Amino acid sequence: MDTKVKRSTMTEFWKEHSRQATVEEMMLDSHAQELTQHELPEILSLLPSLSGQRVLELGAGIGRFTSHLLTQASHVTAVDFMESFVEKNRQDNSHHGNASFLQADVTKLDFPKNSYDIIFSNWLLMYLSDVELRSLTEKMLGWLRPGGYLFFRESCNHQSGDCKRTFNPTHYRSSANYSHLMTTTLWEESEGAEKQVFGFDIVLNKIVQTYIKMKNNQNQVCWLLEKVGRDTACQEGFRTFQQFLDNQQYTRNGILRYEKMFGAGYVSTGGPSTTKEFVDLLNLKPGMKVLDVGCGIGGGNFYMAKAFGVEVLGLDLSANMVDIATERAMEEKLPLVHFEVADATKREFPEGSFDVVYSRDTILHIDDKLALFKRFHSWLKPDGQVLITDYCCGEKLWTPQFQEYVKQRGYILYTPPQYGKFLQQAGFSNVRAEDRTAQFMQVIQTELERAAAMKDEFIKEFSEEDYLAIVNGWSDKLKRCNTGDQRWGLFHATRN
Repeated sequence: MDTKVKRSTMTEFWKEHSRQATVEEMMLDSHAQELTQHELPEILSLLPSLSGQRVLELGAGIGRFTSHLLTQASHVTAVDFMESFVEKNRQDNSHHGNASFLQADVTKLDFPKNSYDIIFSNWLLMYLSDVELRSLTEKMLGWLRPGGYLFFRESCNHQSGDCKRTFNPTHYRSSANYSHLMTTTLWEESEGAEKQVFGFDIVLNKIVQTYIKMKNNQNQVCWLLEKVGRDTACQEGFRTFQQFLDNQQYTRNGILRYEKMFGAGYVSTGGPSTTKEFVDLLNLKPGMKVLDVGCGIGGGNFYMAKAFGVEVLGLDLSANMVDIATERAMEEKLPLVHFEVADATKREFPEGSFDVVYSRDTILHIDDKLALFKRFHSWLKPDGQVLITDYCCGEKLWTPQFQEYVKQRGYILYTPPQYGKFLQQAGFSNVRAEDRTAQFMQVIQTELERAAAMKDEFIKEFSEEDYLAIVNGWSDKLKRCNTGDQRWGLFHATRN
């Protein structure tokens, strides 16, 4: 089907569903009013600060979000395909005085570069072909200033609304498809003889919780992306660190084989035994809120929710980790546990949102640990706790083998005392920084023994190559610990 025919089909589709310009028509759902009441504040809570920002709203419809954007932003340009929707939006929201309303096909839009701070889109990209979507993504990278944000939300995998349709031109992509397409598209800007390349990094990617609670539907998915400069010298050939994680270090098969060794739900040192030991230090109480940074596939989250009745939000930059964790949460029917793909160095939460920030063997990937710990400090309530275990290094000069290992993994390591100082500098008190390398080595030795006992079963489920990769990796860790290169630290502190 050529482009003209596709756009004609889309026009006919929306003519059929825009006769009265109601919220039910726009959302293609008879429960639109009730859904809006719950999902609108949820969506708005995920946006960066709108204060003083220039916002471009694509697919604005009748203005379900426009009115809220206008109360905070300096200016909103609201664009929609259907004239009836645009007119309704103009009637309801032009009195704000800081809006422009435009009836246009987004595939033909153009704005000067760096015109906007934020682009907001709700249920638009699923009506574009892959070619149109990549083209629009390139344009949006141009329209946004460096450091600007794109927020979008789509129906993934299949239809969500209950409205009857004589035909349906929607593209129900997977969440992974959107993430890949959006983060691999590049935009080149030229300033004189200098050229700079930009792309989108994922700040967050999560399922809209309203649809899970009200419809048991996990196919409503949203993203917050940031326009960032792209380094042409990519890590291991991948354009983003997330792509490196999901395609090399944490492939789905790689995650599942670790889980086989560590125990159901776990991919970090000691599995359920160390999780119970360390969580018990927190004195958790029902109703507390816990943020797990680097949640993996959720074993620790499930344990905390079941054993203590706490609410847990798990963040991980690996989409593969979060996909598996979300599948398990749905199977377990645990309403207190939620997951999202997110970059903890960019994700924003209101001050005092959590009672505990918990992280297991994850922060080794993050360069500016002090800046991250300051974020943790702000997210915690007074007397809130942070508990971290992480890979560290020894005091001695690194051997060439250890240098190569750290470089290949993309780790940034410090000694346990240095780690503790970062926590103090971030404002934490009662800082406990312990070298737990002896425990780490004992756990690895136990895991090696357990691996030998299940060798045949493991190889049958995975492969001998997978078995050797894990066993040899653990043996190498023991060697690095014995030489003093690699250490393992436990860190516990409180916010005053």
